[in-house]
Amino acid sequence: QMQLVESGGGSVQAGDSLRLSCAASGRTLRDLVMGWFRQSPGKASEFVASISWRSSSSPTYADSVKGRFTISRDNAKNTVNLQMNSLKPEDTANYICAAAVRWSESSNPDHYQYWGQGTQVTVSS
Repeated sequence: QMQLVESGGGSVQAGDSLRLSCAASGRTLRDLVMGWFRQSPGKASEFVASISWRSSSSPTYADSVKGRFTISRDNAKNTVNLQMNSLKPEDTANYICAAAVRWSESSNPDHYQYWGQGTQVTVSS
């Protein structure tokens, strides 16, 4: 059974940066599509970014984070990271890592089989 554990969240000021990590255990993520989603109280889960296992494929991002967030993977460490720059108060949410057995990136949470519990990010103005 695969487990995903997120870390790196915290409370920051607008304009600051954070780097989230998602560590996988129980299975290699080398052949998995990895994604980040976020959820705020009272709101539906929102897609943030996704990266394929195929080196020829480019990551996909939500329009709201494009140009500010970067998703990357370190197969040797069995981790996936989310570098978040120029943070805004509207980025405040619980950030959740997910893994999918599929060919390409996806923004659809229904495509993901494995989920972490999340790490909280709070951005104040």
